[in-house]
Parts: sequence; structure tokens; C-alpha cells
Amino acid sequence: MKLVSVIVPVYNVENYIAQTINSVLNQTYPHFELLIIDDESPDRSVEICQGYSDPRIKIISQKNRGLAGARNTGIRHAQGNYLAFLDSDDLWLPEKLARHVKHLESLPQVGVSFSRSEFIDSQGQSLGIYQMPKLQNITPSHLLCRNPVGNGSAPVIRREVFEEICFQDNLHGEVENFYFDENFRQSEDIECWLRIAAETSWKIEGLPEALTLYRVNGEGLSANLFKQFDSWEQMITKHRDRSPQLLAAWENPARAYQLRYLARRAVRLKNGDMAVKLTHRALATHWQIVLGEPNRTLQTLFAAYLLKLLPLSFYRGCENLALKLTGIVHQLHILRDRFAVKYV
Repeated sequence: MKLVSVIVPVYNVENYIAQTINSVLNQTYPHFELLIIDDESPDRSVEICQGYSDPRIKIISQKNRGLAGARNTGIRHAQGNYLAFLDSDDLWLPEKLARHVKHLESLPQVGVSFSRSEFIDSQGQSLGIYQMPKLQNITPSHLLCRNPVGNGSAPVIRREVFEEICFQDNLHGEVENFYFDENFRQSEDIECWLRIAAETSWKIEGLPEALTLYRVNGEGLSANLFKQFDSWEQMITKHRDRSPQLLAAWENPARAYQLRYLARRAVRLKNGDMAVKLTHRALATHWQIVLGEPNRTLQTLFAAYLLKLLPLSFYRGCENLALKLTGIVHQLHILRDRFAVKYV
């Protein structure tokens, strides 16, 4: 039975970390180690982690390096054949590791196995909607534009993949191996996945089930939207040199998709002015996204203007109805994919 190293960066998450740890300990696949990376957390998070006596848990403390730095520390200490990442406010369903191990064992050409994700709120309650990405035949261009992996709690990755993208640097007083780029405090996920897709032969493939529960937490998010876009632009600048042909063909469409994604986040934050501005900017950047994904693009534009023009109480009623209908459609698609496509 292959060992899975589960890497959980911890920083200022005392309200969520116990649920996150419990979701790992409740896995039906028992052969794992849980590496909790204390990134100099200022709250009671580490104290809560220390309350667990399970021998599979190891707590590693370090000076604050950010999410990418915590993950890198986890990878350096990991003993497993497969490495799984779980952000410290997200959750896993009990069968997640078992499904991914079976997937990777059955398809040796797949280096990154990810799942769909279900959105939950700050209280852990389901929002009834899902991330519904492309699952197979994922190309670097598709990854650049739409990031089907979705979030950092979705993938389980072969150790060999990280060995291929490893680079050395001296950022903290000694030469170390790096995997995630610590120059990024946002967009570190997509930057790493893009290196895997563009610079290795490993396939990235998803499972149809929503095995990750992805927490939507709006605290401080509004101020971070433009920071996130700046970080994304930093990632584009880096890969313009590393993958010039890819960026020459896809940089502008990818920028438009990123702006549309941020517009949808602004809608969730109930910031109509920002949502409209970002949607307009996306269309001005590359209007052909209307042709590439007409439903999602027009839905974003429609929601942004409704939010901007309608009273908030009336908009919330419309939004609740739309979310219920969307959730039903998502569940039907997941059911269809489980039967229509051959998965392990």
C-alpha cells in the first residue's frame, strides 16, 4: 500500500483547523502521514494541532514563508509516494485519498489527479454549487486560461512530478530545493500546475466526484482581487520567457478569462461596481470569450449588472434561486460524468 503525504500549511486558522484535521483522519485510505506546517501562526492553531495524539501526525514549525513556502517545507519532509495538499480551512470527503490513489495506480501516465470541489460557506455549510472543470485531455493552454484543478486542496500528485520541476535557490540563508515558487504569495497554484503541464510529459486528469469541500470566505477578499490580478500578471511575465509559444498564442485570452473569474468573485462579494468594471475589462481584452464560453460569460455580465442596478434584498432573492438551479444542473452533470466517462 503506497504512502500518501498530506501537507497542511497552518496560519491563523484556529476556527477551522480541527475540522480540516478530522477530515484527514477520517479518510478510508489509512496509509498516510499528515504533515502540519506551522508557518509561524500567531493564533491558537498550533495548540489545537498539538492536541491530537495520532502517530501519523507530524508538526513542523518554521519562520513565516507564506503558503508556497509552507508547501515546499512539507514536500522536503514528505516520505510518501504521493503528495496531497489540503489548505487549512478546506475539508475532504472520507473517500478522497482512496479514489485518487486508485486513479494514479491505474493510470501511470497521470501525474496529477484532482477532484471536483463543492463550495461551502464559513460555517461549513454547503452552498449547493460546485467547481465544474474539464476533467480529461487538459492542455497547457486550457490550464493557463481556466485552471481546471481549481484550488490547492483538490490534487494528489506523484512524487516524481515534483522531482522533475524541482529547482534550487537560496532564499532563506541556505541552498534548498524548491517546487512552488515562493516569489508568489498568490497564484502559486496555477504557476506550479502550468510548469507541470508545459514542461513535463505528465498528464493532469480529474475525477468527476466532488471530493474536496472548498471554503468560500470573504474576509479581506475585496482588497485582494487586484492583488490577485497583479500576482497573475507576475506569473504571466515569468512564463513568457519559459513558454514563449504558449504565451504568444494564449496570453490575451487567458487574461480575459482571469478578469472574468475575478468579476465572478466580485459578484460573490456583492460589489456590483467592481464586477461590472472587471467584466467590461475582460470583454475589452478579448471579446471572443463570449464565443468560447457564452453561458458563463453572459451569466457573469448579467449578474454583475443585476447586482449593480437592483436593490440588494431583491438581488439576493434572485441569486438564491439561481444558485439552487445551478446546483441541480451541477449534480446532474456529475452523475452523467460518472457513468458516461470511463474512470477508475
